[in-house]
Amino acid sequence: MQLSAGDKLGPYEIVGLIGAGGMGEVYEARDPRLNRTVAIKVLLEHISNQPEARARFEREAQTIAGLNHPHIATLHDVGRHDDTDFLVMELLEGETLSQRLERGPLPLDQALQYAIQIADALTQAHRHCVTHRDLKPGNIFLCSRGPTPARSRQAASAAGAGPRRSADEAVSVKLLDFGLAKLRQPQNVSSFSAAPTRADDVTAEGSILGTLQYMAPEQLEGSDADARTDIFAFGTVLHEMVTGRKAFEGKSRMSLMGSILRDTPPPVSTLQRVAPLALDRLITTCLAKEPDDRWQSARDVWRELTWIVESGGTKADAAGSRRAISVSAAASIALVAVVIAAVAAWALKPAVTAGRSPVARLTVALPPGDQIGDLQRPSVALDPDGAVLAYIGQRGGTTEL
Repeated sequence: MQLSAGDKLGPYEIVGLIGAGGMGEVYEARDPRLNRTVAIKVLLEHISNQPEARARFEREAQTIAGLNHPHIATLHDVGRHDDTDFLVMELLEGETLSQRLERGPLPLDQALQYAIQIADALTQAHRHCVTHRDLKPGNIFLCSRGPTPARSRQAASAAGAGPRRSADEAVSVKLLDFGLAKLRQPQNVSSFSAAPTRADDVTAEGSILGTLQYMAPEQLEGSDADARTDIFAFGTVLHEMVTGRKAFEGKSRMSLMGSILRDTPPPVSTLQRVAPLALDRLITTCLAKEPDDRWQSARDVWRELTWIVESGGTKADAAGSRRAISVSAAASIALVAVVIAAVAAWALKPAVTAGRSPVARLTVALPPGDQIGDLQRPSVALDPDGAVLAYIGQRGGTTEL
């Protein structure tokens, strides 16, 4: 039953509906005790009526409440009112990463900063033996700067499509739906944590857990999920942030599953030329089919991403390209020198033969972009035997002989 403005849910006063998904509804509400606005996720009746699922949900909620981290959405409270279970979360302002990606890929520096924050949040969760299992753009929230009208707020992926904010205003990332995460539990046991919260989620309760587009091979095969499962999903999300394209695609569920199990996505540097080669390696390792071949912890991923950013990975790759160009330029200059030497030798030969003082005049076109060096000192020299002509040239600010 949908709640209306003014209704009470425990001590909370409902302000209005934010959105609804396949397993729950999200409301904006006010906590009069603390005079703060919160988001309340209400479980649908068929979930609330399962005692085992409810008990497991409460235990998991207690664990998630311990994940105190700046990039994890805060769980304030959990309760039950008139046979209705609910979660109370912080109310966030901004848009989901999924909504942002509808406008295209993120700038590389922004994507890397967001990825570092996500990896940091996963590190905290994994330290507490919590595996997200449903990491995807819809569960990553980009918090925006500045006041936002109440109707522009979202609290979870269950809110569905909502108002969008400019990506330029996004300053921080929050991971959502950690209440759906997995603690260590028997395989194939249904729980609220296994239930999707969006109508467009591919999974259903009691089936394969997660969202198909971002699932690891072991999830498709029904194997147990661990931290490395989240790392695979992280790789798909990072690939999509940088390129604007999903890492795995298919025309049907079966073809998509086959792609995840079989295919290797193209390196991001082939789709986004500014991406550093180090990022190719990082994402490829995340997306390894075998969990043992991936990064073994989110902390490893965080360290690698931090290194790419702090070492100026993109700039380093560009410098490498410039060095390659410089080598090519040097080779071109050497080739020109050989040609000039041959012409000079041919021009000087008749004069020497005739016994006259050799005089030779040559006009040489430099390679495009080259300039003769310092005019205040000799920049061109002819070998005494007339075999080699050398000059100091500049190309793109680099001085070469």
